[in-house]
Amino acid sequence: MNSVTAVIKSVGPKLVPFFKTVAIYFVIFIPADKPSIFGALLKCLPILSLMLFVLLHGMSFGDEYKYSRRILLGLFFCCLGDAFLIWPNYFEVGMLCFAIGHVHYIFAFDFKPLNLRLGAVVGSTGALAISYLLPGLNGVLAICVPIYTTIITVMTWRSIARVQFFEDLWTWSKLCSCVGAIFFAVSDTILAIDKFRHNFEYAQVLVMPTYYAAQLGIALSVVDSKSSKIN
Repeated sequence: MNSVTAVIKSVGPKLVPFFKTVAIYFVIFIPADKPSIFGALLKCLPILSLMLFVLLHGMSFGDEYKYSRRILLGLFFCCLGDAFLIWPNYFEVGMLCFAIGHVHYIFAFDFKPLNLRLGAVVGSTGALAISYLLPGLNGVLAICVPIYTTIITVMTWRSIARVQFFEDLWTWSKLCSCVGAIFFAVSDTILAIDKFRHNFEYAQVLVMPTYYAAQLGIALSVVDSKSSKIN
């Protein structure tokens, strides 16, 4: 699908559940409420809607859907992470789930082209983030957070590298995954600063919109994914 208008007409109806559940989340969910199964479900519904979107776009065990399967698995583990993060005592478990989700995204985005220069640039931003967060980390988090930051940094690098701007090989779906990954990094950075360095009011208002935008962009990248060879 080369026409943006045609793409919107094609995928738009499949995204209605996502936008509805996002709206419901922001209307109903109150971060100050006690953790509950209802709160977890409310938070997970938009991601479940994106999983449905990926499935509706097409799914099989054939190689042509390898990319879609990896994105679906990434969404699944991120959804688990969303649920666990509702309960503060399960923060490390939630972070592990998200890390597994990012690994699936990394393998979906692939390592071709490698683009080591870009990797160095993106990696330096990840290193800066780790050095900034370290003073606020204690115990197991002093190990887990740097590892998680490294994983999401690699995911961001691979999402940008696959777009191939300068080779004129980019597609709108690759651009969606790139923008989505960047939003993911922004969302997690805000969350980490708020949790480990400087608490600020309404952090959730910034974290959740960027997070849902991130997952939307990554989910949209399955459109036309069959035309790209995944090794």
